Amino acid sequence: MRGFFVLTLSLSLSLSLRAADWPQFRGPNGAGTSPETNLPTGFTADAGLRWKVPLPARGLSCPVVVGGRVFITCSGGNKDSRLHVLAFDAGTGAKLWHRQFAATGNTNCHPKTCMAAPTPVADANGVYALFATGDLAAIDNDGNLRWYRSLVEDYPAITNQVGMAASPVLANGKVIVPMDNNGDSFLAAIDAKTGKNVWKVDRPRDINWTTPVIRGTGKDAEVLFQAGKEVTVYAADTGEKKAGIPGSGTIPSPTLADDLLLASGRGGLVAFRYKDGKPEEAWKSTKLAAGTASPVVYQGRVYAANSSGLVVCGDAKTGNTLWQERIDGPFSASPVAADGKLYVLNEKGKLTVLKLDSSEGTEVLGTGDMKEEGLATPAISGGAIFLRGEKSLFCVGPKLDK
Repeated sequence: MRGFFVLTLSLSLSLSLRAADWPQFRGPNGAGTSPETNLPTGFTADAGLRWKVPLPARGLSCPVVVGGRVFITCSGGNKDSRLHVLAFDAGTGAKLWHRQFAATGNTNCHPKTCMAAPTPVADANGVYALFATGDLAAIDNDGNLRWYRSLVEDYPAITNQVGMAASPVLANGKVIVPMDNNGDSFLAAIDAKTGKNVWKVDRPRDINWTTPVIRGTGKDAEVLFQAGKEVTVYAADTGEKKAGIPGSGTIPSPTLADDLLLASGRGGLVAFRYKDGKPEEAWKSTKLAAGTASPVVYQGRVYAANSSGLVVCGDAKTGNTLWQERIDGPFSASPVAADGKLYVLNEKGKLTVLKLDSSEGTEVLGTGDMKEEGLATPAISGGAIFLRGEKSLFCVGPKLDK
């Protein structure tokens, strides 16, 4: 009986830890939400920080957290050609390992970005780190290299003079790699165990910074990839194109919440609702239009942060605007929501925490200032908020008992 209790407790702890993971850009399936509770409402240099650690170089990639490890990428050195992948203990901030690689692809980019712009994706086996140079590394939890791909050596026609930021995701044991660029664009599924292609589909030659989302599971899983003309739906196992959903943009990523798909474009935010497996336009809103930040759906409401510093709340069923609040902007990082709170990080590194318990308005619960550039979307895991600055990685939350 005691053995059964221990086994049950172990499984319970394992499931609770897994539920708290933030494995990719914008968390589980890129939704930007978490079931976490008792989350912090701000921090100062003297209070509210669990830890702060220096990073070896710059990056726009977001921290991801799986199994108590925080993974992050950086790039620096001569012409941004030195690529870094690091792992830290989520509880203490202790550095677990640090791997470095020499870039094999083009390092030209817009001054605002860098080669460590794509966010890595992680699972129980380790982390998969993609860089804007086309370098892709699979590293296990102990820092050992499992496999490495130079996509520009495999496909030399890849070219982009302003940088790439679309992030990989995981589906059915495959790393889904978006590589839209000015040259030979493609979407590829790479076996997470071996690093070999499972499928690869050609795409239009066009720059695109959005990250795919996954709809469904198992044999029914689909990859939804937004670009300038449409959100294209692919079968996750084969790469077969299943549908094209019109009206989208190339910077904010799509958001999937149950049967609701949100796609940002030049005309605003468009909502599609799946009916009998097919998407139908539900509503369109110019007031909920996002700039760079991707929208988030939380508890039946849509939240969008635009470039002027305005946070707008709308009804997810109708698209009707419920309220708007002006805070310090502008925003490159996407807002994230959990515990009845919206966390919004501006480009100067100031975090604003908004209360989300009313359809009539909001209030600022607290703030925090990294005093560093803030271009990366926050992560939520283990009762804490993880923030990435230009020079440092921050964990906002109560210190853990030793």
